[in-house]
Amino acid sequence: MKKRLFIVSNRLPVTVDGEKILPASGGLITAINSYLEHEDRQNYSEVFWAGVPGCNIATWIAAVENMETTSFTYLPVFISKAEYEGYYNGHSNSVLWPLFHYFPSFAEYDVECYDQYNNVNEHFAHTLLKMLRPGDTVWIHDYHLLPLAAMLRKELPELTIGFFLHIPFPSFEIFRLLPKIWQAELLKGILGADLIGFHTIDYASHFLQSILMVLGLDNDRNIIHYDNRLIKVDVFPISIDFKKFNESYDDEKVVLKRKLLLDQMNGRKLIFSVDRLDYTKGVQNRLRAYEYFLQQNPAYHDKVVFVLVIVPSRDSIPKYAERKRMIDESISHINSKIGNIQWMPVIYQYNSLAFEEMLGLYTACDLALITPLRDGMNLVAKEFVASRKDKKGVLIISEMAGAARELTDALTINPNDILEMAQKIKEGIEMSEPDQGNALENMQKRISNYDVQAWADDFMTELKNIKQKQDSFQIKFLDEYEKRSLYDAYRSSKKRLLLLDYDGTLVSFNANPDHAVPGAILLKLIKDLSNQEENEVFLISGRSSSWLEKHFGTLPVNLIAEHGARYKWKNGKWITDIQTHNEWKGQVHNVMEMFVRRCANTLIEEKDYSMVWHYRNANIGQGKLRAYELVSELNEYIRNRHLQVLMGNKIVEVRQSGINKGVFIEKIIEKNDYDFIFAVGDDRTDEDMFKALKNKENAFTIKVGPEASYAQYNLHTPQMVVSILEGMNHLSAQQLLTQ
Repeated sequence: MKKRLFIVSNRLPVTVDGEKILPASGGLITAINSYLEHEDRQNYSEVFWAGVPGCNIATWIAAVENMETTSFTYLPVFISKAEYEGYYNGHSNSVLWPLFHYFPSFAEYDVECYDQYNNVNEHFAHTLLKMLRPGDTVWIHDYHLLPLAAMLRKELPELTIGFFLHIPFPSFEIFRLLPKIWQAELLKGILGADLIGFHTIDYASHFLQSILMVLGLDNDRNIIHYDNRLIKVDVFPISIDFKKFNESYDDEKVVLKRKLLLDQMNGRKLIFSVDRLDYTKGVQNRLRAYEYFLQQNPAYHDKVVFVLVIVPSRDSIPKYAERKRMIDESISHINSKIGNIQWMPVIYQYNSLAFEEMLGLYTACDLALITPLRDGMNLVAKEFVASRKDKKGVLIISEMAGAARELTDALTINPNDILEMAQKIKEGIEMSEPDQGNALENMQKRISNYDVQAWADDFMTELKNIKQKQDSFQIKFLDEYEKRSLYDAYRSSKKRLLLLDYDGTLVSFNANPDHAVPGAILLKLIKDLSNQEENEVFLISGRSSSWLEKHFGTLPVNLIAEHGARYKWKNGKWITDIQTHNEWKGQVHNVMEMFVRRCANTLIEEKDYSMVWHYRNANIGQGKLRAYELVSELNEYIRNRHLQVLMGNKIVEVRQSGINKGVFIEKIIEKNDYDFIFAVGDDRTDEDMFKALKNKENAFTIKVGPEASYAQYNLHTPQMVVSILEGMNHLSAQQLLTQ
């Protein structure tokens, strides 16, 4: 059965005009249409789009009969005016929008609006759940719908859910300004998705930092273990339909608009910018920089014109109305102070532009001035670059726009630096045509190689990949049937490999790690198993080599210390293959010591190749909080150093990069042809071991504890692991008696 795709956004991609429903235009609509026109469309039997229609039920029903044929079946979500006001203008655009764009002083924390925000998300969920069935794919878009993925996941766990944020995700220092319960609920809402997408690596990193600090969730190469699922966080910089904008240069209507503009300029240089009305767009600073440029360069008086277009948006929100008034006043000031009857330095339009008008301005201007104070991506910058088929024109872009990460050949400015912006305006106007052409050609290659279709394809491909990875990440407790299969495989094998973690696997955790010593019964069991000619036993632990030597050194067992940093073949000497460098330990110890003082009943364990902060004996809440803070501080320290920070079972560990159990085990199994492999562990560090053995025949991998794992099976306690090993030993003894 083919799957069905559900696109979900705040508004439906339509315009309701009287008794007609007409398809609207926009970057997301273009992206989805391009994706569906691609070969992947055949994978979906139906495609739905859910969102608010912008009209009441009666109007919608009346207009549906006259609706044009589209690629989608629309699912309108009808919301009362009062509730939509609290959800949209209230929480979405008076809290999340200003906060995520680094305007914390503009955020208005209203509990009633937050409740309405959640209620509207529940309306979305209710509308969708009437249609959804297990196996469907849901792609949720933007900050209006942060809680939705978790709401859907709760009711239909089998869904495939992607979430993409079209605005920045702020640093934790900004995000934590939200009330604590809101922080946790919003993050858990997003984590209902299988794949979480952002425009830039900065936004993704901020999100990962926030879930660590708020929810205590670490990640392994941008994959999060949460709610017994794997969740991928990745970067997908949204793009445009490059071909459409590039080919429109020669469109008759665009050519006419361009000619009219150039005639109107009468040889003057044309600077152009277009933005929605929003305080994040930096229009005031842009006007100040332009005024300063004219003051410092009087030779350009009557030689340059700035065409500024502001598209109306959210006029009912006071901050937006105030911004409109400020822009009007600034333009009036510049025109009256510097301009004259023959020359207006700024031509201003407060209205939307038709596509041909926009392209006419893109392709006629000498300089595009795009200087937001903060912007998730900014597609205007990409549209301008794509439209310049003539390889002329200069882009000035704010380094705070996501697009600046890709358009590195543009002139980049700090949007708060008025002097720098003025200087770049002069530099851009005076740039030679060959330099303009080189810059535009390089940027056009990037945009054409990763256009809007590539963006959508990339996201959906990664969504499929993480679902496949989830299939191998599960909870399956070892029952009697599987146990018999394990014993049968053990009995019939000739060359066996036993890989045994120690803490939490062979013995329970102890309040003091030094007291978690092996008893006589366990030592005898390991000795007996190691003495079997068919068995190769490895004790592979995070413990130091000195500790393992002290307690297991007399046994005929192979020892691996610090997750693979050092090893010792049975009856041999300790060996170290990695290049050691310990100059980092002093600083890391100092950082950890500060947290020992801050958090009672914690301690530091120093090993040969790692440093560990233990908080098992601390107050649970305080220990977790300090652990997140410590990880954050250590991650800052280890940047550009060959180190890694790991959160384990009530520990925070710093160790040299490239050391893990999986790497070492791959070395072991490539040298020997084992026909039975048994591996058991309890911690995140053991997942590397389980992944290394994932596709090995006759391998039995076991996770101790009830969490999902790459291991094939789970066992509840270390005592159950010891029981399995005792069963193996008993089988070996029986085989000896029958020989």
